Amino acid sequence: MAAEEVLQTVDHYKTEIERLTKELTETTHEKIQAAEYGLVVLEEKLTLKQQYDELEAEYDSLKQELEQLKELKDVIYDVLNQLAFQFSM
Repeated sequence: MAAEEVLQTVDHYKTEIERLTKELTETTHEKIQAAEYGLVVLEEKLTLKQQYDELEAEYDSLKQELEQLKELKDVIYDVLNQLAFQFSM
């Protein structure tokens, strides 16, 4: 009987080792998938940050150009007013 008990114990341990091995494989696979997803998210974040920086630079450039155009408009109006005043005399 002792030999039978030993065989049952060995079978139990083999089954437990198989279960744990399968669980470890699944967990490792899930961790790899999570890491890959994290990398995709990080790459997307970096891409969005770069796009944001480019749009911000373009915004600043356009804002400066708008200010210059406003100043130019004021100068043109002043010149036109001076010309209109000269011709009205």
